[in-house]
Amino acid sequence: MNLRFVEAFYWAVMLKSVTRASEKLFVTQSAMSSRIAALEEELGVLLLDRRDKQFRLTAAGARFHRHAERLLNLQREIRSELGSGGAARESVLRVGVIESVLHSWLIEWVQALRAEQPALQLELTVETTPVLMDQMRRGTADLVLAALAVEGQGIETRALAPMPMVFVGRKAGRMAGRRPPRRTLAELTGESELLTFQRGSQPHVALLAQCRKHGIDAPRVHCISSISAMVELVEQGFGIATLPAAAVARLALHRPLAAVRTDVELQPLPIHLSWRDDPATPLVARAAESALVFGRPATVRAASAARAARNARDARSAVTDATLRSSSKKSIKA
Repeated sequence: MNLRFVEAFYWAVMLKSVTRASEKLFVTQSAMSSRIAALEEELGVLLLDRRDKQFRLTAAGARFHRHAERLLNLQREIRSELGSGGAARESVLRVGVIESVLHSWLIEWVQALRAEQPALQLELTVETTPVLMDQMRRGTADLVLAALAVEGQGIETRALAPMPMVFVGRKAGRMAGRRPPRRTLAELTGESELLTFQRGSQPHVALLAQCRKHGIDAPRVHCISSISAMVELVEQGFGIATLPAAAVARLALHRPLAAVRTDVELQPLPIHLSWRDDPATPLVARAAESALVFGRPATVRAASAARAARNARDARSAVTDATLRSSSKKSIKA
């Protein structure tokens, strides 16, 4: 039995579409249909109900789907045990992220992934949360980092450390030894335009909730999906933006930006990792495990790194001690 045909059927079922499965596996739709048809001929049963345009499995197809997953898992275990790896196609990882992650820890995570898996071919997409969620459900992304969790058949999700949010404005000259005064939300809305993420997003909803809480009616709030665009507007003195503190810390190294001291504590931006595991290859699962580590709070990551370094030193010391003891015994015998 050709496992490529089994894989074609498996993903057509998981994504409920032959077209989407063909996009995931980087083959034409006609080739995908041919693979499934060849599998049906070999098994001697129809797996898909083709009587109308709606995607349906036959009873035999539903039963064989469970076997297909086991067959692909077995293939993955054999490759892992024998160290044969996978084909180049199986080294492609399609990752989608929101811009907040891009401006915080994405680059370090990608560098770590490539160091662990040199053959990795990364296809990166930076988009808004709604677009990434749709890509995950359609199967055009293997793993996404977004502000909302993606739900669906075969999709796993984990909440990562949320990102603290701050108000950020154009950096102004300061008198030596003096900090800028703390400002109220009423002062900010009265003096400046407010910039935040797209309408209906968590930062937008949270900002409007803070305004209502402080009795501010109809504040001037501009909804912009791009951090880069918001930063450009802030630099030009257009207004004050709500951005992740981690992104501001990085951008402020090269741009005239500064966090604005206020009496308002903004709600952190939630970050969720969602991925669809592939039974034919451990690539996505390994990437998800790595992202879970990088998505922890910085203090936890630092502690984990320190523990790993200590464990490595202890292991090297143990090997060295064992070598010295062995050398000593040989000298005594001599």
